[in-house]
Amino acid sequence: MLEQEFCVQYGCSRGAANGIVRKRDKLVAEQHIRAQATDHRSKEGSLAARRRPSRRREQRYVTLERPDVTDEPSALRPAEAFQTDRPSLHRLAEFDAVLMRKDPPVDVSYLHATWILEHARGKTLLVNDPRGLRELNEHLAVLHFPTLTPPTIVTRSAARLREFQAAQGGAIVVKPVDGYGGLGIFVVRDGDPNASSILETSTGAGTRWTLAQRYLPDAIHGDKRILLVDGEPVGAVLRVPAAAEARGNLHVGGRAVKTAIDARDREIITAVAPFLRSHGQIFVGLDVIGGMLTELNITSPTGVRHVAELDNRNVAGEILDGIAHLIRRRKAG
Repeated sequence: MLEQEFCVQYGCSRGAANGIVRKRDKLVAEQHIRAQATDHRSKEGSLAARRRPSRRREQRYVTLERPDVTDEPSALRPAEAFQTDRPSLHRLAEFDAVLMRKDPPVDVSYLHATWILEHARGKTLLVNDPRGLRELNEHLAVLHFPTLTPPTIVTRSAARLREFQAAQGGAIVVKPVDGYGGLGIFVVRDGDPNASSILETSTGAGTRWTLAQRYLPDAIHGDKRILLVDGEPVGAVLRVPAAAEARGNLHVGGRAVKTAIDARDREIITAVAPFLRSHGQIFVGLDVIGGMLTELNITSPTGVRHVAELDNRNVAGEILDGIAHLIRRRKAG
């Protein structure tokens, strides 16, 4: 029985998971990544951490096992895979790594969390680096790679969007610069009687920055989410839109379909990996449609459970392995 042991003590908004935790189901593994801890214990923030063993305490272990374990029943829900003790406070510097896993929007509360994390700089591994989280916008970051992305503009002008739409053959996608989860994304086509209203609403009548890209017809076949750890791919899932839906986001009805990382994907990964490393972005999700990069997801990339289910492997364990490798490298040097 293959096992990976991590000396871990988690603290989270719902309680600290200190005791022996035995993972019996691949669907549960993402909980280790989504575990939340902060010595401020904000209700909204989430700083997940891997704690160093204390010399004054008995070591605690999280054991991740392969999904072919048959000696005990699998956990049906993530909550069934954990035993929790009472919450306790710890300094961020006591942890080997701190994972920032707060869902967008990147608002004032999110900004505060990154400022708090700055005080742990140099004392622990930050996943992802708060400075990079502030500097990189998930929609605008792709502008650094014009040869890998569809034609793109950023504007507050509805008239400029109409000009861009005409130049791109009559169909564009518009999305708010600060949007997330598919919210506020529209496909605008020639002949749509709602087109002017959509563009005016998207730009807030000239007050809100809006990103527009050429519409990619391959979007109907799916939006590929590629998960990276330190610039290396750990898996991918194709998110196929539901009928009469332009968005492939899973929480709005998209369907998760098994896929593979192809040569074009690897070309994109090779190009963006150094950029991501330079900004301290370790756990990242790339969105690729028809071989074109459309977004860089750095705040809280999803898809781990779906890749695990479709590929029948412990993807979260591989992500933790990658982070553990960075921890060892950091300590060595």
